[in-house]
Amino acid sequence: MIVREAKLINGTKEQYHLFDHAIRTAQFIRNKAVRYWMDNRNVGKADLYKLCKDLAKEFAFALKLNSAARQASAERAWASISSFYNRCKKQEKKKGYPKFKKHCRSVEYKVSGWKLSDDCKSIAFTDGFGIGSISIYCNAQTREDLFRLKINRVRVVKRADGYYAQFCFDADRKEDGEYTGLVVGLDLGLKYFTKDQNDNAVIYPQFLRKSERRLKKAQRRLSKKFVKGKKPQSNNYHKARIRLGKVHLKITRQRKDWAIKQARCVVHSNDVVVYEDLKIANMVKNHHLAKSITDASWYQFTQWLDYYGKIWDKVVVAVTPAYTSTDCSNCGHRVKKSLSTRTHSCTLCRVEICRDTNAAINILKKGMKVLGIDWNNSTFGQKESASQEGKHGENTANTIDGQPEIASGLL
Repeated sequence: MIVREAKLINGTKEQYHLFDHAIRTAQFIRNKAVRYWMDNRNVGKADLYKLCKDLAKEFAFALKLNSAARQASAERAWASISSFYNRCKKQEKKKGYPKFKKHCRSVEYKVSGWKLSDDCKSIAFTDGFGIGSISIYCNAQTREDLFRLKINRVRVVKRADGYYAQFCFDADRKEDGEYTGLVVGLDLGLKYFTKDQNDNAVIYPQFLRKSERRLKKAQRRLSKKFVKGKKPQSNNYHKARIRLGKVHLKITRQRKDWAIKQARCVVHSNDVVVYEDLKIANMVKNHHLAKSITDASWYQFTQWLDYYGKIWDKVVVAVTPAYTSTDCSNCGHRVKKSLSTRTHSCTLCRVEICRDTNAAINILKKGMKVLGIDWNNSTFGQKESASQEGKHGENTANTIDGQPEIASGLL
């Protein structure tokens, strides 16, 4: 499935107000479905579909929402319920019991309830809310897909800077990748966003840190407009709230753009990418590093690595990070070190190397072992024996599926 996004523009205040009504109605149906599952036993997906009909008969505002959109809201409830069942079967510690949505920001239509114009420049919503036709603004790629691909669903999403329509196409994205025969192991960190086995480092721009001054200013202005106990709050309060939301939205988009570009570059340049599967939920419990870890957005980066790996048919492997920083990549001796120690000094083989580079080599070794390939970077920091050919620090060649791969010695 391919998802393209277009912004809904040139709409009236009444149309946007009706979008809010549709979103709240979808949230209402989803929460009612969750409550029905809590109060009854052996409830399945078909039972939630039947509930949608009963809600439409009981509540007039629920009848205004398109029947397919009501079913999509029930499907959202069932998705959270089925995920809860799966976690219970796997006996995970955190089961993730389904919760009620308080601030829903989207409504989803299936094949009915909307109609796209012939020139794909506007979309009309034909359900009981009477939203009518509204213009859409999108890039050339999205417009091309609107003409040639079949649309399965349309999702209206509310954000701080307006309303967006997401089109879900019944197609899979596949591209021809350029195969270089190279492999890379990535160590994720804070001082360096990523560092590979060849000591190549990428520094994260720290988008949240750079925007903190603007965030604090917007938060102070919002707090001054808030009046305790007043319902509803003033228009000036909501204006300040939207301004604060736009600052957060910009940071989110900067992180996403950074993650996409970095992941695309890494997967495009290498045939095998190995990264460490970090448990970020446990790492943010360290309150001294929580803000920096959240700002780095490692999870989003690794998700895009997997995405581009599937598009270009390249191997992307996630390995456990256990002992990658402490084990010597040369001899395997375990050297315990604190987080502040940035140099790996092995007491057994006397190798001194950057802590992150040492971890990247161990990560790459683990990943290649998963693939059934014995990879080692045997040339760094070692004295040349008489039987060896070449000079000290010379690159060694390995093969992957019959193709030569260059593993550079560390500098």
